[in-house]
Amino acid sequence: MPGFQFSGSREEVLVQGPRVLVTGTTGLLGRAVFREFHNSGWVAIGTGYRRARPRFLQCDLTDEDAVRRLLHEYKPEVIVHCAAERRPDFMERHTEAAVNLNVHATSTLAKEAAVCGASFIYISTDYVFDGRNPPYGENDSPNPLNVYGRSKLEGERETLRHCPGAVILRVPVLFGEVEFVTESAVTALWLKVQEATEESCTLDHCQQRFPTDARDVASVCRKLCERVRQDPSVRGIFHFSGKEQMTKYEMAVAMAQAFKLPSHHLIPLTEQPMGSAPRPINSQLNCSRLEMLNLSVDPRAFAAAITDCLWPFTADKRWRQTVFH
Repeated sequence: MPGFQFSGSREEVLVQGPRVLVTGTTGLLGRAVFREFHNSGWVAIGTGYRRARPRFLQCDLTDEDAVRRLLHEYKPEVIVHCAAERRPDFMERHTEAAVNLNVHATSTLAKEAAVCGASFIYISTDYVFDGRNPPYGENDSPNPLNVYGRSKLEGERETLRHCPGAVILRVPVLFGEVEFVTESAVTALWLKVQEATEESCTLDHCQQRFPTDARDVASVCRKLCERVRQDPSVRGIFHFSGKEQMTKYEMAVAMAQAFKLPSHHLIPLTEQPMGSAPRPINSQLNCSRLEMLNLSVDPRAFAAAITDCLWPFTADKRWRQTVFH
């Protein structure tokens, strides 16, 4: 559906207080960011697309006129752009549609943010690096290996081209309070853990990942926005990441141990599977530039955080559901 729609009244949004527009609020990170701002006294305005209503504004971010009308109507002081196509394998097969969202929609939002004077935060990825020489600082040369990484890097360039005062926040693989267990590549491993009574299953034990809780990323976004409002010189690229280096196999074993479940059926696979999008072996992010801002956001320990996120799926067979609400 072209344009945007909102199920409530405009007066419900245009109240006193700083206003933030969060894109992608039907997704894992967008929900966390929206909740973080809302719980911290901001007037949070969320957008989504197919699953937006009735909770959020419905907006097609690839429709430039709709984005322009949205910003003119709600006049946000800050825009946090979380919406993206994040599935590397999907993007290898559906490049054009994904690039429309990751690059062209980002370009439009950055351009309109500059026009209306809003601060702009663009969420990017560690996949802009090739993983051959970690850890990576903000000034290290990107060299993405797949379409997803290239599209996010191009989104970064479009952001800075149209909105030089923007903030780009690169993050690694995320997990958090999921609505369905396969919403994150991390929590999706719970399905493998649950297969203890069935045949053994192999899990990647090659690519080094740094799983990061979306709630921590949301806190960083809010605190960055508040710092930017105080000091406009805070701009450019920042990195944020969990501190624990783990393969998918190690994450699954950690989940099993956290819930006192067997892990003997989990088999480490030390070769990258054929047919999938190429991924960096180790794209660890150096987060020292962000740490110098003293935002006081320490990444949660993986075992405690993943237990917190998965416990709602342990009471019954809900972990097998992939229903989109």
